[in-house]
Amino acid sequence: MKKLSQKVVKILIEKKLKVSFAESCTGGLLSNAITSISGSSKVFTMGLVTYSNQSKINILKVQKNIIRKYGSVSYETCLAMVKNLNKISKTNISVSITGIAGPKGSVKKKPVGLVFIGIKKGNKTLVKKHLFKNKKRTLIQRAAVIEALNLILSFLK
Repeated sequence: MKKLSQKVVKILIEKKLKVSFAESCTGGLLSNAITSISGSSKVFTMGLVTYSNQSKINILKVQKNIIRKYGSVSYETCLAMVKNLNKISKTNISVSITGIAGPKGSVKKKPVGLVFIGIKKGNKTLVKKHLFKNKKRTLIQRAAVIEALNLILSFLK
């Protein structure tokens, strides 16, 4: 993960781009992956850990009815998180992550390992759904961060 983080920071510096994150199930691990790299202060603007529904509503301005209708782990919530983060942070690239890292918290339609990752760069926005099969919490969190870093790289090309 460190080499991937280094690559992301290097390209962001070269392109003079700023990045921000809104994390839920990863609890700041994505922010940590970037800020552990020397020089990241040139590109990293903010990382919000909006773990509770209340913080998603109060800080990220996700509408209550979106969470009520679709749940906090959903395409719709992830999309609202990334769009609103982009408005708040005014960065070139914004990334949001919401999911179920487990081992508890799953329901039939939303199993442990279900993670949505959103990214916004300019007028291009994408939300990807992932289902990480490994049921260990830390491995799901790491896998989500690796996917987010790879998604950032794909948007930088």
